[in-house]
Amino acid sequence: MSDQNPLAGSIFPPSPEFVAQANVSGMAAYQALYDEAAARPEQFWGHLAETELAWQKKFDHVFEWAPPFSKWFVGGQLNASYNCLDRHLDGPRAHKPAIIWEGEPGDTRTITYTELHRLVCRFANSIKSLGYQTGDRAIIYMPMVPEAVVAMLACARLGIIHSVVFGGFSAEALKARIQDLGATLVITADGGWRRAKEVKLKPAVDEALLECPEVRHSIVLRRTGSEPEMMEGRDLWWHTLDETSHDDCPAVPVDSEHPLFVLYTSGTTGKPKGILHTTAGYLLQTTMTMKWVFDLKENDVYWCSADIGWVTGHSYITYGPLSAGATNVMYEGTPDTPAFDRWWQLIAKYKVSLFYTSPTAIRALIRQGDQWPEAHDLSSLRLLGSVGEPINPAAWEWYHRVIAHARGRTAEARFRHAADARHSGRSGGP
Repeated sequence: MSDQNPLAGSIFPPSPEFVAQANVSGMAAYQALYDEAAARPEQFWGHLAETELAWQKKFDHVFEWAPPFSKWFVGGQLNASYNCLDRHLDGPRAHKPAIIWEGEPGDTRTITYTELHRLVCRFANSIKSLGYQTGDRAIIYMPMVPEAVVAMLACARLGIIHSVVFGGFSAEALKARIQDLGATLVITADGGWRRAKEVKLKPAVDEALLECPEVRHSIVLRRTGSEPEMMEGRDLWWHTLDETSHDDCPAVPVDSEHPLFVLYTSGTTGKPKGILHTTAGYLLQTTMTMKWVFDLKENDVYWCSADIGWVTGHSYITYGPLSAGATNVMYEGTPDTPAFDRWWQLIAKYKVSLFYTSPTAIRALIRQGDQWPEAHDLSSLRLLGSVGEPINPAAWEWYHRVIAHARGRTAEARFRHAADARHSGRSGGP
């Protein structure tokens, strides 16, 4: 569609009904939050940190600010995995779905917070049994399966710094990230499904590890059922380790500024650069944006279509939604397999109420025609999000007109443009 859109520059206010129920109920409420944060930042962020996160040791002061460097919640200790799991287990969220997953072939799993906690503890104990501990570094190179989230939270539970590598990256790109991070553990899978074909991951790991002698172990999830080569002593099957693991693994308290993960740039113009994200400020930021930007309610079904390998996937598939206690949809495949209505079919199937995707995906779906979304009941949607590059007016208009107003039910189109710098603590908040 052309960007010569008569709606460009127009304002589309949310309905009064939406504003009345919103966590931030209109521009006046937003301005009040903004003014309070600007006038009293220590009190504002300190109060949120105390009330929205679980601490093993309360922080001494809210921040140390020496631009461009900052430290948040100095002296405090907490654990991201505990905040995403354990603190939800004493109430009704214990049996609430944490992840609703669908694989590209159509296989499905629903994992409650109690079950996800058990899976994370078992895998964390598997890692511990191999000698890994707080401060070690791990690479996660997996398809979009629940075990990718399990691996992230297991590393966080032990204070192991992780770096997730997009499963579409080459062995060379994987090698560069392993070497730069100084990783000694790689967590991967035999492969994953994409456009009805197996994307083999373990062979790329094998090729990368030819020049990464510091890696002691590669843990391999069986996903596709292929039979990759396994090097004795180095390569271990996830399910074999799980057979001798157990369910109890206390979360390790770490300093508020302990590194949580490193995410690398794509590296298309040179050596990839790692962006370090520490624990407490990042976790508070992702938790609060789930509540403020996505207007998350207890009964919402939330879906972010990003891959786990991007910062959006870290923030809005794993840490933000789970810290906030959301029910989180994950999908393994692409929006065009087996047909261009796969996403709309999933939204209707799981009654998704909050949907978050990219302008690139929206433009690709526009080109296929309105008949694909119009074939499905999208009336469960109440809020739409856009992430990545700024959304062009024509794509916004289609998203608003075709998806937000599907079946006569208005879903408020609220768009958040991702800015990785926002996660680094330089924007006046954690």
